[in-house]
Amino acid sequence: MPLEMVTLSLLNLPDWPVLAGAVVVALAVDLGLGEPRARWHPVVWMGHYLTVVGAYMAPKVVSKTAEQVAEKVAIKASRPLSEFLRGCLGWSLGALLVLFFAALASGVVLQGDWLRQQPWLQMLFLGLLLKPMLAWRMLRDEVLAVEQALAESLDAGRQRVSWLVSRDVTVLDATQVREAALSTLAENLNDSVVAPLFWFAVAGLPGAALYRFANTADAMWGYPGERQGRNWAWAGKWTARVDDVLSWVPARLTAVLLGLPTLWRGMTRVMHNAGLTPSPNGGWPMGALAVGLGIRLGKTGVYQLNPQGRAPLPADTAMALRVCGQVVASLAAMAALGVIVAMVGGSIHGPFKWIGWGV
Repeated sequence: MPLEMVTLSLLNLPDWPVLAGAVVVALAVDLGLGEPRARWHPVVWMGHYLTVVGAYMAPKVVSKTAEQVAEKVAIKASRPLSEFLRGCLGWSLGALLVLFFAALASGVVLQGDWLRQQPWLQMLFLGLLLKPMLAWRMLRDEVLAVEQALAESLDAGRQRVSWLVSRDVTVLDATQVREAALSTLAENLNDSVVAPLFWFAVAGLPGAALYRFANTADAMWGYPGERQGRNWAWAGKWTARVDDVLSWVPARLTAVLLGLPTLWRGMTRVMHNAGLTPSPNGGWPMGALAVGLGIRLGKTGVYQLNPQGRAPLPADTAMALRVCGQVVASLAAMAALGVIVAMVGGSIHGPFKWIGWGV
């Protein structure tokens, strides 16, 4: 029975009104309640898996001591193919587990006898399952917290932004701290909202969960070199490339949505700036935000987006949060409109009969 339910869930998408209603529920719960507790958070579970399995994927970084050099002690050399295959296997096993449990949960909601004829309940429960794949409220609050910390002191701002970025924050000035926070805001608007919703529309809950796993794995394994004492140059290569592929369309869609307030003026410059970052995707939302606000966003020695723009000010953080919030609101509005259209057209039955819609 569970396998049959998983198969049906993977092969059959929910009806589009149910998908749209679930998006409304997920975004509303995210805005109202924020993140579930860590012990109940599926993304935290993914992180635990990646931490445990990652210990077997990437080799430790070992430096020879002077004594070892003198005694010609052999240090095991890197084996790129072996490390790449281990990383690929570890990622694939995790992806299969995520797909299985996401499909099972979705199947219970969509295929169970007690919910099959209740689309409004399907929306509710599917939306609650989708919510942990989204994190707009947490992203908004963390970026706002960086600005508030900067108002206290530079050291406080540096400490707070270290929660968001992996770069060395001890050398950042106030402007660079703000640039790091706004770059994170733009990039994670895609990673934490637009991309999960895109894959939810394409492949239901399993699609959103798989994307979240891929993005989390990229954050933990997708490094071109050393991280936390391990060399991920080859072990994390598969993870990084998969995330690039899955984020390709959503990142460009995020840039388009960020361009709505200015009616896409400056999109040529956005496209130019998008190619200035090492990531094939991150430059799109970051470039769109920078061009839209007329500010520059950079990472010293790595990229400089919209270099002719001015340095971001505290007011720009508030404006950036407002613009990104409008993107989230527009997604919620489009989903709500889909539900209304379905109600008017009679596609949704049950509790909506009392207002004269449906049959």
